[in-house]
Amino acid sequence: MQASSSSSSPPVPSPLGPPSPWKPIKYRTSYDVFLSFRGEDTRRTFTDHLYAALDHAGVVTFRDAEGLRWGENIAEKLMQIIEGCRISLIVFSEKYADSRWCLEELVQIMECRRIRRQLVFPIFYHVDPSHVRNQTGSFAHAFQKYEENMLSEKQKEGTDKIARWKAALRGAANLVGFDIADRHEAEFINSIVDEICKQLTNTYLNLAVYPVAIHSRVDDICKCLGVGLDDDVRMVGIWGMGGIGKTTVAKAIYNKFYLDFDSRCFLADVRETAKDSNGKIVLQERLLSDVLKPIKIVVGDVSRGVNVIKERLGSKKVLVIFDDVDHEDQLHALDISRDSFGPGSRLIITTRDRHLLELLKVDTIHLAQEMNEEEALELFSWHAFQNISPNEEYVEFSRRVVAYCGGLPLALEVLGSFLFGRSIGDWNSTLKKLEKIPDGRIQSRLRISFDAIDESQRNIFLHICCFFIGMDKNYVIQILNSYGFPAEIEISVLLQRCLVTVSEKNKLMMHDLLRDMGREVVREESPKRPERRSRLWHQEDVTVVLTDESGTEETEGLTLNLQRSDSVSFSTEAFRNMKRLKLLQLNHVKLTGDCDKFPKKLSWLCLRGFSAQRLGKLEILNLSHSHYLRQSPDFSQLPNLQYLILKDCVSLPKIDKSIGLVSQLALLNLKGCTMLKDLPEDFYKLLSVRTLVLSGCSRFENLSKDIENMISLKTLVISGTGISEVPSSVDNMRNLDFSSRQGLSGLKRCDETSRPRLRLWGVISFLRWCALLLRSVGAMCLDASLSIRKAARRVTHGA
Repeated sequence: MQASSSSSSPPVPSPLGPPSPWKPIKYRTSYDVFLSFRGEDTRRTFTDHLYAALDHAGVVTFRDAEGLRWGENIAEKLMQIIEGCRISLIVFSEKYADSRWCLEELVQIMECRRIRRQLVFPIFYHVDPSHVRNQTGSFAHAFQKYEENMLSEKQKEGTDKIARWKAALRGAANLVGFDIADRHEAEFINSIVDEICKQLTNTYLNLAVYPVAIHSRVDDICKCLGVGLDDDVRMVGIWGMGGIGKTTVAKAIYNKFYLDFDSRCFLADVRETAKDSNGKIVLQERLLSDVLKPIKIVVGDVSRGVNVIKERLGSKKVLVIFDDVDHEDQLHALDISRDSFGPGSRLIITTRDRHLLELLKVDTIHLAQEMNEEEALELFSWHAFQNISPNEEYVEFSRRVVAYCGGLPLALEVLGSFLFGRSIGDWNSTLKKLEKIPDGRIQSRLRISFDAIDESQRNIFLHICCFFIGMDKNYVIQILNSYGFPAEIEISVLLQRCLVTVSEKNKLMMHDLLRDMGREVVREESPKRPERRSRLWHQEDVTVVLTDESGTEETEGLTLNLQRSDSVSFSTEAFRNMKRLKLLQLNHVKLTGDCDKFPKKLSWLCLRGFSAQRLGKLEILNLSHSHYLRQSPDFSQLPNLQYLILKDCVSLPKIDKSIGLVSQLALLNLKGCTMLKDLPEDFYKLLSVRTLVLSGCSRFENLSKDIENMISLKTLVISGTGISEVPSSVDNMRNLDFSSRQGLSGLKRCDETSRPRLRLWGVISFLRWCALLLRSVGAMCLDASLSIRKAARRVTHGA
């Protein structure tokens, strides 16, 4: 097979295995191959020889489309014939484009390829592929005539028809095909027949219509597999969110190594199949039958099936793909382990749940990555325009769609196919709709992961979707713990299932389409009455509810982010009926009335840019960026407060002394409070404080010597303050982590009265040490003198 090439446009990337997958259709015919050609050019020569060769090889070929009479139903009839074939061969010859029939037929073939995933091979018979692709050479002459004749037809209809023909020619010429070039015709025909026979008889798996960027992803995993390098049994996991392309990559790996194993099995849709009452038995029997072909195995029950797998497959070198596994029971039923398969076997498991791969102790876990912008635009363009890049007038719209999809192949394919052939107006309308309501086909695939988790995990996921994206993970855990959730373990499950991620800066993140899916789950609770939803985050919905004071007890969380310049004001009465409200975030929101109207169950209140307040019982209070805050709260009303965050409150001159009453306070963050000079003495009596952040408090000059009483203090940050001396008692704080003493190094110790005593004690200690040393030396010398005298006496006596 010789691929055509041209410098004007790169060809469609070919998949690993068959050049393009084929999709079953409802119309059945007796043909394997549909042959499209220009009769005047090749009917009695090349095409006749090719047809004879195919027929001799047992390939049933339809070749006489021109024998059909063109009528009002011919397009439908022709489409049925094309759909019934697995392969279409297009013989591009010198005068191919002179035939309107051929061009219309080509449009139908390419449409069938797009919709039905049929295999299409162009054959360039003494014609330059670039002339076909770009309508130059003899193809230019044909289209020149069409455009001249168009003047006598309806202008709009003629223009659209010519555009369809050109698009079909360009798409077909971009496919990998056969170019006769300088080859002998007999040899050329034999190569075509060999390839067609191979495609009709192989059992490769069908991949994506446009396999963009699959090769690089496959290569990364193949390095871990080490097929043929040794006889150990290797297991590799492919892990990632729904729609990311795990199955497509696994199929490509299967096709790549298909011939390297005597036995193989691609066990598709494990999750979906296992749902049925006999689903696990079906999976066991499919695995055994695929590996032991042509023997058919019946196991009867799951327990027996596990034993049969171990007995019959334990000595076989196999390639097995376990696709979309989502539960531990499936691992046990299919006996997925190194001991169940013979030396040299390779097992690949695709899943949305990393924990399952950890249970299996696989050799490598490969995280399936989103497409980069360039790859995403190319994949989208193939589906939306049947070309490697967008049409010129659609470039900006295409980039907007690609940005919305966030590199998710599923979304790019769905939206690209939907927008194919539609007007700019339709594109614009679709984008506006997606801003409010996500595409249902995409959401249904993504929601599978959401439906698989328990109620507590779902609630935490929805909270993150609506309120906590971009926040520090540890901070969110603290908030949710105060809400009553076992947040740490539940978030770890969400991480394992690719529903959330954690950035390098420890921020909770998630894919935009997962975020939209979660928010759509909440919206569906009450599509037309936002006040009856469990969570409110959309500015328009929140504004309506607060303005109308229509809040209900269904709402558990609410956030509203306004700009500083907004002059909208709401009454605290709007929160009176939100009796179950626990999470509330208001940024630069102006409130009137008494804040005691806030619900009593409120456990997290974040008021950024707020000017004054009287607060109820809280565990977490975040008043960061309240630039006009000049007085801190009366902390006597906050006995349960544990985390107080006042970052960037640049007008706050002091902290109320009642902070000494907050016996459970664990964190005080005053970063950037540039007016603050000191802390109340009562603050230093708190025994529970673990973290004190004063960085950037440029006017803060004094730490009390009583800081040594804060026995729980682990982290003290004073960089960027006005502190030049610290109490020497800081050195006595055993729990203070040295790595957290930011700003302490190099500072003087301010307790000077003790220094003379320390210096005197040091001198006395030194002198005592010297005396002991001299005494020891003297003793040694005395002993030596006595020894010498005794020796002299013995010598004298002996003489």
